[in-house]
Parts: sequence; C-alpha cells; structure tokens
Amino acid sequence: MDELSIYLHIPFCVRKCLYCDFLSFPVCGDGNTAENKHTGKSYVNLISPQKAAWVESYVNLIRDEIIRTAPEYKKYRVISVFVGGGTPSLLPTGAMRAILDAVRSGYRLEEDAEITLEMNPDTVTEEKLREYITCGINRLSIGLQSADDAELARIGRIHDYGTFAQAYETARRVGFANINIDLMAALPGQTIAAYGRTLRRVAALAPEHISAYSLTLEESTPLYERRREFSFPPEEEEREMYALTGTYLASCGYHRYEISNYARDGFECRHNKVYWRRGNYVGFGLGASSMTENVRWKNPTDGERYRNYVDALARAAEAGGSAGLREKNAEEFALQRLSVPEQMEEFMFLGLRMMRGVSGRTFRRVFGADMEETYGAVIGKLCGQGLLERDGERVRLTERGIDLSNYVMAQFLFD
Repeated sequence: MDELSIYLHIPFCVRKCLYCDFLSFPVCGDGNTAENKHTGKSYVNLISPQKAAWVESYVNLIRDEIIRTAPEYKKYRVISVFVGGGTPSLLPTGAMRAILDAVRSGYRLEEDAEITLEMNPDTVTEEKLREYITCGINRLSIGLQSADDAELARIGRIHDYGTFAQAYETARRVGFANINIDLMAALPGQTIAAYGRTLRRVAALAPEHISAYSLTLEESTPLYERRREFSFPPEEEEREMYALTGTYLASCGYHRYEISNYARDGFECRHNKVYWRRGNYVGFGLGASSMTENVRWKNPTDGERYRNYVDALARAAEAGGSAGLREKNAEEFALQRLSVPEQMEEFMFLGLRMMRGVSGRTFRRVFGADMEETYGAVIGKLCGQGLLERDGERVRLTERGIDLSNYVMAQFLFD
C-alpha cells in the first residue's frame, strides 16, 4: 500500500508570540494584553469560558472532516501523524483523544506510526502528559526557542526556561523517549555567546532531536512593527550561530540531516521527511495543506468557510466524494495539479534541503528522465561555484551552499 502522513491543525494558543504569523488564535482571556503576561501560574486548562464553545465546536469539525474524507484514502497506510498549531497542548486530553480516535477509525494507522504533538511548556501537567501516552502520542516537539529568559520575553513567549525544564523532566519521567526541542537564532538582542549557552543547556538535556531555525521577521507580525526598538544580530553573526549549531551539536552526537534539523541516530523526524521527499500527506483543520498524487490544495482559512466545507462533506459522498467537492471548488481550495516540470523543481529544491541531497537514480525512476540531462548545466555551474558537490549519482549542498541555499534552490526553477 502507498504511504500517507497526516497533519492536524489546532489553531489555538494562549497568546500570539510577537514573531508569529501562523494561522492561530488566542483563547485564554483576550490573548494579547498585559494581563496575559506570564506571572508564574500555569496556563493549563485556562481556555476562557467565552472561547470554550468555539474550541469544542472546532474539535467536532475536525473530527467530522477526518471521518468524512476517510474513504478517499483507503489505499494508504498512515506512517506519521503530526499535531501542530497554534498550541495543540492547550486542548483538553479528552478532545485530543477524540481527534486521534477519529484518525484510527477511518485510516490504516501503522502500529509503529510516529505520532507527534507540538507542546508549549506552560500548558501541560504530569497527568496530561500521561494521558497523551495513552492516546498513542509517542513524540513531543517542545517549543523552547531560547534558554535565556530575557530573550524569551523579547519575542513574547509565555514561559521561562525553568518552566520548560520542569516540563521536559516531567515528560521524561512519564515515559516519552522521543522529544524534539525547537530553538531560534538571530533573536533580538541575542549574541553569539548567549546563543552558545542555549545550545549547551539544551544539548545537556540529551533530547533525541533538535530543530534550530533563524528568526524570520514577517511583515504581518508585531515584532516586525516594533523592529526599530530592538538590535538584531547582523547577518555575519547569524551565519556564525548557524555554523556553531552544526559543529557543537555534532560534538554532542547529533547529525544534521536537513538544513535546520539535527538528530541522534534513529530519531530523524519521519513526518517532516515526507514533505522534503514529496511524499503524500493530507492536512485536516483550518488552513491545513495537503498533497497527494501531485495534487496540492489548502483548506479554507476562514472559520465560517471551513465550517461550510465540513458540512458539505456530508453531502459529497453522493457527488464524487471529498475529492470531487474540491475539484468543483478548485479556486477556493487553491487546488493545483502539478505539471512534470513543477514536480521536478520541487524534487530538487526540497530534496536538496536534506544533507544526503538528491539521487539521480530516484529522479530517473520518478520522472523517466535523466537528472544530468535535465539539470546538468545548472548542477555544473553550482558545483563550479562551490555550492553543490557530486557524490556518485547523488548531488548535495556544500557548507557554502547551505549558507546560500535560497540562491541555490532558485536555480532549479524553469523559466
């Protein structure tokens, strides 16, 4: 059977971080006022009464979407499930269980499937973490970002390092043996030395996986609007932080398998590798993206439109199923059938994110064409510039190519 990965979008959070442009909504109080700043109390079960009905309604909608679209995916076996957001760990465990039970009821979930939950350190208790295990969740992705409390405050995180450390220790104690920690570099006011201290503190905890990204200032965010209030590391220092990440984590037993991801042996993120390898995945929930059989689409980002879509799924079985519904409303779902050249472009610029690079043999198997004949001139030029290197029939980024990866990837776009 073909493989499939599932993404579940839970768009709720305590309050928006200052750098966040994800599709998410505060559901604890009004979400962004000073009264919601962290004061040492936990945000567990603090979904406001005014927002509780909205959250419950959303849980019912995503369950309905999962169940009603299941017939479309009967030929697949599910190898990974990723619950992202937002802050999925805000949900009551009963709601999380109901959503995952809907997946199990409609899909062929592999016994060893990787099931990841994104977690904010300030939204869980020991009891909640134990219940996650009984739900089948076997991997946590904890958003730390920095081990420096002043840096956390500047980007609007609701937790401090102590809260994170306590949550991490509790997760270990209840039995989680696969944990990712998210880090960010190039934060406002951050120095190379401060970033190094964060790396050392995190590596000392020995998580199985570390994701380390540079901060991107998105124009729609409060941090972008306030950017003149802060001093950001210059580009050269940002590159030094990136280089430090690779060398230090390598010395601690982590291998970099993707531009921004590091893992101990056997713990590469199965779900994210599906994206980079252009595998089949389907997203459920508000604004969730999907791609199967080289067809891409995206769920509505407006709450009322999403509700109408899920309601329409109940009637779609009589008119071509969920796929037929999207075909009839292709513009609303941004539905795109990728041409062969578009597939080739994605094969190259997504595959090159992986440190193993791209395989000429796989290119030939997928497209029935020779990678050197298709891209030989581009590959030759980039190898000559020291940005790519050949390893037998594989092509991969050099260290310098990683620094200039956006430029490299753009070279594989057809005119």
